[in-house]
Amino acid sequence: MPETAIINQDKFDVADLSFDDFKSIVINDYRIAYESRQASLLGRREVLTGKAKFGIFGDGKEVAQLAMAKAFRKGDWRAGYYRDQTFMFATGMTNMKEFFAQLYAHPDIEKEPASGGRQMNCHYGTRFVNTDGSWVNQVESLNCGSDLSTTGGPIPRLLGLAYASKLYRENKELSYLSNFSVNGNEVAFGTIGNGATSEGLFFEVLNAAGVMQVPMALSIWDDAYAISVPASLQTIKEDISEVVKGFQRETGTNGVEIFRVKGWDYVALCETYEQAIKLCREEHVPVLIHVVEMTQPQGHSTSGSHERYKSAERLEWEAEYDCLLQMRKWILEAAIMNEDELAQLESTAKKTVKAFQREAWNEFIAEINAELKEAASLLDKLTNESQYGDEIHVVTAALRACVDPGRKDVVSAIRKALRITAAESTQARTALAEWLHVQNGKNHDRFNTKLFSDTPESPLKIEAVPAVYEPNARMLDGREILNACFDANFERDKSIVAFGEDLGAIGDVNQGFAGLQAKYGDLRISDTGIRETSIIGQGMGMAMRGLRPIAEIQYMDYLLYGLTVISDDLASLSYRTAGGQKAPVIIRTRGHRLEGIWHSGSPMGMILSTMRGLHVCVPRDMTQAAGMYNTLLRGDEPAIVVESLNGYRLKEKMPTNVGDFTVPLGKAELMREGADITIVSYGSTLRVVMEAAEELEQMGIYTEVVDPQTLYPFDTENLCGASLGKTNKLLVVDEDLPGAASAYILQKIIESQKGYYMLDCPPRTLSAKDHRPPYGTDGDYFTKPSVDDVIEAVYGMMSESNPAKFPPIY
Repeated sequence: MPETAIINQDKFDVADLSFDDFKSIVINDYRIAYESRQASLLGRREVLTGKAKFGIFGDGKEVAQLAMAKAFRKGDWRAGYYRDQTFMFATGMTNMKEFFAQLYAHPDIEKEPASGGRQMNCHYGTRFVNTDGSWVNQVESLNCGSDLSTTGGPIPRLLGLAYASKLYRENKELSYLSNFSVNGNEVAFGTIGNGATSEGLFFEVLNAAGVMQVPMALSIWDDAYAISVPASLQTIKEDISEVVKGFQRETGTNGVEIFRVKGWDYVALCETYEQAIKLCREEHVPVLIHVVEMTQPQGHSTSGSHERYKSAERLEWEAEYDCLLQMRKWILEAAIMNEDELAQLESTAKKTVKAFQREAWNEFIAEINAELKEAASLLDKLTNESQYGDEIHVVTAALRACVDPGRKDVVSAIRKALRITAAESTQARTALAEWLHVQNGKNHDRFNTKLFSDTPESPLKIEAVPAVYEPNARMLDGREILNACFDANFERDKSIVAFGEDLGAIGDVNQGFAGLQAKYGDLRISDTGIRETSIIGQGMGMAMRGLRPIAEIQYMDYLLYGLTVISDDLASLSYRTAGGQKAPVIIRTRGHRLEGIWHSGSPMGMILSTMRGLHVCVPRDMTQAAGMYNTLLRGDEPAIVVESLNGYRLKEKMPTNVGDFTVPLGKAELMREGADITIVSYGSTLRVVMEAAEELEQMGIYTEVVDPQTLYPFDTENLCGASLGKTNKLLVVDEDLPGAASAYILQKIIESQKGYYMLDCPPRTLSAKDHRPPYGTDGDYFTKPSVDDVIEAVYGMMSESNPAKFPPIY
């Protein structure tokens, strides 16, 4: 494969180069850009002919990305979106064959290392996690976070990638992490389209970066449209760099350095990026590079044509100011190449790209064709042995007739044949079923694995260490247990950092971090502005660079404002990279009972449905929370810990090993033994259940109470099912909305743990009412499960089974 990367070449300064050197650089740049354009054109054709599912490309952005690549160095990071293929080619972080392998969704990470076929084309990412869970040496590599389809989605993470450089530069205690940084000299490069600057997260992150003064370089590819919507409907003055002029750094102030350059001007682009990134790298200040007058020759994607929404005048301008055409024109005018030489280069480039496309396709389809051949042979044998041979022959013929078949076609044909012959038992059918079983295992590995890292460093593999207590252990507020836990961990591991609203100076609103900023400094424990989206992104980017962040969202209700980053980026990171990337950030929040609509929510259903890829910890008290933090801070997977708002001032015993004991994730705990009914609850409602159990016992009803402790994973040892086998009755109590977390718990027990077969009456759930909780004690009582509610729900279930012993209360 010909070398394409231009990374680490000398800076673009004609005064430092001979003409031959200068000429060689320009020719190589043009070749990379031209090959990239041909890849876009050929990729679109592959989609339109049906070989690929969808296509979205970086045509029209090539020349600016050449200039950006010249400034990119080992140790740097990219967090961008799906237009950056030329940058990726130019830096060598991907190549042409991998480009087409991703277009075809090749599920082999050796062929498609960015995602193993799990992401659509032009969604890039480098693998920085080894198979054993260890990190690659990031200072010796070029680093690219996994891309998102949401155009502004990578920007919150960009803040954290840049902030990590600041910490590595200013916190000398981190010098031992030499595989992650060289004195914080690394720049975090981000890219978005002009349309994405209309999103709130753009302004939130830009403001945060300007306040924090981090080495973040954000490029805006401005082609005057966002799909079909013109800048006139997107941006004030149709010019985002005009809008953000107030962010401009001035003498004696913080802020952002703003640059503006035309996307077709090769020389100006190279000079601008050299100047901007030098400033960003050396002075540790954020820079914004607004690249204007860009084009998008093939429109947004293969889903439609831009001729539908662009005027004839705009299309004519785009044809003239296509960046490749303008660069070509400049090359001729500067006598770097003549027309014949350019034509030869372009002809060779087309052949090169076509060759890589053909090679990638052949490698992709060869595996499927081999599987199809095996399957068809087995189907032929089944045809000869089965009384339904004619029907199976039709299935086999249709399979062999497939044009550009996929594994879906192969497996679907096998499953249909097995359905047809369900009443038969032959050697051929057994062989076919066994073949399908093997293929199902392979396809599970290809498409359904790595939701979590699953490495030796997984928190699920952390050894369980019980809490130890002195005979006369002190009874302290729960917040003091947490405080001691955090103190011990910050002393133990210098890479742990924590940040959030009100977390630093006052030690958080519930005093879990009281006094710790004074002890460990504001680089490790810091306050942030009110910016939930970028708090999550900040934590994620830091975690990708070897730090152990605890990102605090003050109340669970406010998770909504960071949900896009948690769900789209963090939760899917391990899965969408097939285990090639990880970000072990811990999201600390609190919820359940307090007062008012925005301070007492329990949106656990939202968490469970949008955050698959995070461990969901729901401790009943602060000692259990401390044990979970101890576990998570020793593992390498992301998690959310929901502390109970009304538990900070309840008394608990202080363990002697407060920073070392661990609570295993997924292990439920039996809180109370009983023979009549199983109650499953967690968090704040667990205390309600335990109080109700006392009165129920006086009524002759003996409840067995189970605390799952974590909702994901849920009760991996099937304690709930075992309890149900004893009691045959099930009540799930939580304070989420009806049909939310309680429905999830029911599915786990009734279906996954086969609890259905143990029931002697319908299972019930007791949850909050169908609305947000009102303010005040009375509002809480009439909205969320109370002791009275639990008692009457349990009694009612017992009454249904034995009304003579338990007559209706009312």
